[in-house]
Parts: sequence; C-alpha cells; structure tokens
Amino acid sequence: MFDNLSERLERSFKILKGEGKISDINIAETLKDIRRALLDADVSYKVAKDFCDRVKEKAIGQNVLTAVKPQQMMVKIVHDELAEFMGSNASDVNLKGSPAVVLVAGLNGSGKTTFCGKLALNVKSKKGMKVLLAACDTFRPAAIEQLKTLGAQIDVPVYTEEGVKDPARIALSAVSNAKSEGYSVVIIDTAGRLAVDEELMNEISDLHKSVKPTETLFVVDAMTGQDAVSTAKAFNDRLDFDGVVLTKLDGDTRGGAALSIKAVVGKPIKYVSTGEKMEALDVFHPARIADRILGMGDVVSLVEKAQEQFDEQQARELKKKLAKDQFTLEDFYNQIQQVKKMGNIKDLASMIPGVEKAIKDVDIDNESAFKTTEAIILSMTPYEKQHPEAITGSRRKRIADGSGTSLPEVNKLLKQFEGTRKMMKMAATGGLAQKLRAFKR
Repeated sequence: MFDNLSERLERSFKILKGEGKISDINIAETLKDIRRALLDADVSYKVAKDFCDRVKEKAIGQNVLTAVKPQQMMVKIVHDELAEFMGSNASDVNLKGSPAVVLVAGLNGSGKTTFCGKLALNVKSKKGMKVLLAACDTFRPAAIEQLKTLGAQIDVPVYTEEGVKDPARIALSAVSNAKSEGYSVVIIDTAGRLAVDEELMNEISDLHKSVKPTETLFVVDAMTGQDAVSTAKAFNDRLDFDGVVLTKLDGDTRGGAALSIKAVVGKPIKYVSTGEKMEALDVFHPARIADRILGMGDVVSLVEKAQEQFDEQQARELKKKLAKDQFTLEDFYNQIQQVKKMGNIKDLASMIPGVEKAIKDVDIDNESAFKTTEAIILSMTPYEKQHPEAITGSRRKRIADGSGTSLPEVNKLLKQFEGTRKMMKMAATGGLAQKLRAFKR
C-alpha cells in the first residue's frame, strides 16, 4: 500500500537536496510536487492544499536550521503532518458494556460481513472476550450463510432468526440473548446500502436508535478513493459513527482514503484490513503508517506480530534447545509455521526500514516461499527430523523422491539448516556477540 505516494514523496524531497536552508523560494517547488503526489494518491484538492499549507507554515517557522539538513527537516515535518492528518494516535474500539454492542455499517460490497468475522476473532483472541455475532443483513440472500461460515471458522456463534425480516428486532433479540448467555460483546452485521437510498438509510438509522450501540463502525473499501470519503461523510451525517474501518488496503497503492477520511469526516480510522485471512486485521496507527509512507519501515508492528505468535515459555524452551545444540528439523518446521501465522512474508519484510523499496517488484507468496522446505521435512521419518546427522545418501534420495524435489534441493536444505543451527546456538550462548566484538577489535 502507498507505493506510488512513497515514490512521489521521495522525489519531492530530493528537490531540496544540497540547499543550505529552507526558504520561501526553494520550498515552493517541493510543496508543489508534494501536492501533486497527494492528488495522484486520490486525496481531495482541499485536503492536499490544507496539508501543504500546514507543512509550509511549520517549515518556514523553524528557527534551528543548522542541526540537520533541510531535506531531513522536511521529511520530519511531512511525517508529523501525515500522522496528524490521519489521527495522531491509534484509537481503540469501545467495548465497555454488559454486553458491549458493536454496530457495523457500510456500502454494498465494502467487506462488512468479513470484517465482522475478523473483528470477532480479534476481540476473542487478543482481548479474551466472549463474542456473539448477530446476522442482521436480511437483504442479501447469502449474507447470513456467509456469517455462519465465518463464525464456524473462528469458533464464534452466530445469532439468527429464521423468517424475520426486521433487522432491529433481530439485533435486540441478539443483545438480550447475549445478556442471558454471558457474552461480553455483540457484533451486529447489517445490510449494505447506498447513501442515496433514503428507505435503507432510515432503516439503519432506526436500527441504530433501537440498539443504542456502544460503538458504531463504518466500513469502506479503500480502493474507492475519494468516493469512500464522500460516502463516509453521508453516513456520518445520519449515524454519527465512532470510527472508520478501511478494507482492501492491500489492493490500493494510492492510499487517498486513509489520508483524507480523518480530515474530512473528523472520525478516526480504527482498523485496516490488509488481506483475505481472518487474522488480517490491524489496529490503525497513524504514526506507523506515516513511517511506511516515507520508507522508514514499521519495526514496532513487526515486533508486535512476532510477540503474538511466540510466547515467553516457547522462547525459553527454544533457547535451552539451542544452547544444548538440540534444535531439530521438527523445531525448524514449527518455527516456519509460526512465521506464516504472522502474515504475508512480503508485508512483514516491508516493515523493515529500507527493505520495502528493494522488494517492491518481487512477488513473494507465503505458501510458495516455504513449499519446498515443508515438503522435504514432511517426507522425513520422526527419527530423521530429530537426528538430521543420520540422514545419509540413501535416505536423502528417498526424501527427495517422497517430497517431489531433487537431491540437490534436499542437500541444500540440510546444509542451510546446519548453518542456521550453528548461528542460532552462538546467538543463544553469547558466542556470536563475542565473535563480533573480536572482529571489531
């Protein structure tokens, strides 16, 4: 996401390269280029102009200009303004109540039902709360079945009422059921509707008044750009929602909706959906997004994703195994599965500063990235996985045949595994740090 904008902004900053200080004259061309970059990213003209005016005001008003280069100072100012435009700080969803009721609204095809499933999994797994999904989309024939399928995938029950067409009645019954059954959160999926459809807009407004949700979220497709902003404004006028959810952000390289929506509607972006998997839902952090737009990576999010998959007990056990040189191919396989759970490999790599640009045109798929390695390890016997040193020539040939790979590929994996094991053992015992210190001396 934001690939095009990142490239354009990088070119804009180069205009200041070699300048001794920021002035009205040399900043004018930079700001003009930044404004063009924002417009190309599908940001509205007014928002782009306001943004550049604020950047100019801060840049010209700087007193300390000798400590850093003008180009570096401009990057810092633009970064801070990007974060400010998108909401400054992350805004959490309000889950207070007995139960808390989250109403999800949006346009047709924006991804509301899928988001409801993702949010239910997120609340259940990360907050440890008991969640009930309520199927209140009585217009789309497959909506209820879709929600049931998603609920089954994440092991979250779905409340439905056969033959009932009134979504307000279903929602109120779902909340009542949640109270009696001890659920902490009810997530209400509603029918998609157009802002120009007065009848359906009245219906969602009546549903909102009846249920009195603790949190109302408006779901928009990020790929619709400025249209997403205008529809969000129309819905906000009727519902006064609490926050916005941007879906399909992984498919939009412009990012105009993310940059504009807070400035126009005045409501924070709370979540972004960046993939098809149920785990592909992230809290929206404006400062981290600004980092990524400006090519600074997002190491904090990368660490958080790793912490979600690797608990302290697992880390301690793994460290003991490494120190005793007991790290096996079985452990290696399990680590691969943990990494895959963290998300798309390309997305993870792009969070490392400087890497995103390098892998921009590289197609990396999670399944294909580990497919050969997994096939080879799964073709081994339990003994071979625990004792890789016992894998002789005849065993290697059998493993290659069984995994549909070649003998050189098996040899390459075993060689890489051995090198990895040695390196990890050194890191676990402190030997790596000693070698690095000796090298520096």
